[in-house]
Parts: sequence; structure tokens; C-alpha cells
Amino acid sequence: MTDQSAELEWRDGRVPVSTRFDDPYYSLDNGLAETRHVFLSGNDLPARFRPGFRIAELGFGTGLNLLCALQAFRAAGVPGQLHFTTFEAYPMAPGDMIAAQAHFPELAEIAADLRPFWGRDAFETPDLVFTLIPGDARDTLPAWQGRADAWFLDGFSPAKNPELWGETLMAQVARHTAPDGTAATYTAAGHVRRALEAGGFTVTRAPGFGRKRHMTTARL
Repeated sequence: MTDQSAELEWRDGRVPVSTRFDDPYYSLDNGLAETRHVFLSGNDLPARFRPGFRIAELGFGTGLNLLCALQAFRAAGVPGQLHFTTFEAYPMAPGDMIAAQAHFPELAEIAADLRPFWGRDAFETPDLVFTLIPGDARDTLPAWQGRADAWFLDGFSPAKNPELWGETLMAQVARHTAPDGTAATYTAAGHVRRALEAGGFTVTRAPGFGRKRHMTTARL
């Protein structure tokens, strides 16, 4: 793994906050509900799941989105494996991931299944093919050979982490999206929507989660 590790502190003992970006890793209200609303519903999941479905993600963080997606994949009864590729410049230490995931008892079974694998850049289970690509996504995504059926765009706030939301990177997201593929993100920032549109996506502003009035969904 990269030696560029996440730097964090814990808010109220339960929400990890990046000290590098001064931004929480998930909603202070309900991180699991936010993930389901933004990244699952925003990509029309689990309805679109099929064997070999491919999710790609910008910003792995605590692994919450992966746990949530794999739980939904299992609950949908889809045979085969979910393919999940994530791009992360500052991977979180396994112990911090485990501590963060412990605050979501609904995901305890999935978290226990995957706990032995944290710290690896790639692993495979009977229903998951996982790849973490460390480093700056502006460098690593162009070299990726895959394409995603759904993107989870989950970098830190565009105001605090602008490099993960630029037009050039969004064009690479589009280039690595399968026909009729989708993307979703919690942000409704105008420059992010315009960058997705410039990449070839049809972009929709949708109701956001909690205190966020709007979010963004996109289809290629």
C-alpha cells in the first residue's frame, strides 16, 4: 500500500474526520442512510445488479460504501461476484476502518467477513472482487483498464478537495464508464455537474440526504 496514510481525528468518538481536508468521512447524522440514499438509490441499485456488476469509486475512506453495496448485492440474491474498484490517495489504517465500521451494527456481518482483508490492495471472496488503487486518481484513473457500470463519487467536499472534482478527472470517469452506466455523488456543486456534462453524462439534480438539499446523479 501507499505510505500516504489518512490523518484523522474522531468527532464525538464515532465519526472520523480527515484532518488533512477538515471534512468528515460520512454524514454526522447517519452515514449508512446517506450511503444508501446517495450511492445506491442514486445509481438505481439494487435494481440494476447482475452477475459481475462493476462499481468504481473515488474515495474509499472507511469502506462504508463497499460494505453497504455488498450487503445490498447479497440481499438481492444476485449470483456471482460484485466487482468493486476504488481509488484512494490516503488509505485509512485497518484499525481505524474497523473502528469506524463498528458504529454500524446493521453491517456487522459484512464487516466481520471483510475484516481480515483490510490492508490489502486486492482480494477476492465468493461474492466480491475488490481492488484498491492507491495514489492520486488524476494519475491512476487514466491508466486503469476497467470500466464501471456505476460510479460512487465520494471524495471530500469539492471546496476542500477540488483536485478530485475537476473537469479532466470527470472526463476520465466518463471514459471509464460502460454504456448506459451511471454516477452519483452527494454534491450538487455547479462546477461538478458541468464537469460531468462535459464528459458526456446526462446530469440530474436530485433530492439530497439530510441537511443537503440536493445531490447529483448522472447517466452516460
